[in-house]
Amino acid sequence: MTALTKTPENVPGRSDLHEPVIDWFADHARDLPWRRPDAGPWSVMVSEFMLQQTPVSRVLPVYEQWVERWPRPADLAKDAPGEAVRAWGRLGYPRRALRLHGAAVAITERHGGDVPTGHAQLLSLPGIGEYTAAAVASFAYGQRHAVLDTNVRRVLARAVAGVQYPPNATTAAERKLARALLPEQDDTAAKWAAASMELGALVCTAKNEECHRCPIAAMCAWRLAGKPAHDGPPRRGQTYAGTDRQVRGKLLAVLRDAVGPVPQAALDRVWHEPVQRARALDGLVGDGLVEPLAGGLYRLPVG
Repeated sequence: MTALTKTPENVPGRSDLHEPVIDWFADHARDLPWRRPDAGPWSVMVSEFMLQQTPVSRVLPVYEQWVERWPRPADLAKDAPGEAVRAWGRLGYPRRALRLHGAAVAITERHGGDVPTGHAQLLSLPGIGEYTAAAVASFAYGQRHAVLDTNVRRVLARAVAGVQYPPNATTAAERKLARALLPEQDDTAAKWAAASMELGALVCTAKNEECHRCPIAAMCAWRLAGKPAHDGPPRRGQTYAGTDRQVRGKLLAVLRDAVGPVPQAALDRVWHEPVQRARALDGLVGDGLVEPLAGGLYRLPVG
């Protein structure tokens, strides 16, 4: 039986992990706007959408402009989805902007403009998957859920499973272990979720982990085993230059900066290779990020 398939009764003492990590978090947590007492559930939801695959440093300025412009879901729902794409700027993965706009519309129409408290209700919103539903329920409403982002999964893989990295995709075994490790009390479980995530972001990082700063280093299975190297292929950063994703970004930048529809010729100037450019533009249209108009014009979506 490997560590990632342990049954709850075989998991190391939960309080042994909880208390030092939560105490560490109390002293070392970053002062982020979505963690402050005056940040409501909508602010938490916006941050979770933006933080997917995007570092905090890039998210902060866009987040602050976003919540100032659209402090409630209904404020965003009143605007065209293209305005969400425009405000998303260069955060990347702009379909997240459309999904967040869709969630705002659903919240306004189904829940009176208030982010729902129930996990199942959150999960039913457009663009919200298991992770985001659990994160919003936990961080906004203090509920007891297993919140498994990349940072948490890495902490559990090392501290409990004794391996350098978690699997590429979240497994049923990881979810089972994370649930087994949850504190019994809702408020403590919510603190554990935030604290373990921060530990993975700041200390137990993918590269150059700082075990001397870790509050659970003395009980970390991976460290105690001598830090065996991951037996899978080395993880590489995603290539960006020259990809369709880069072309899509350049095309969207032209549309974001425009005050009206953009002619095909203006889009043609942003990338030299016509086949790749056309494929990227077709992809943007197919994803609902760009609307084609008569006469070879394009714009961000308005409805």
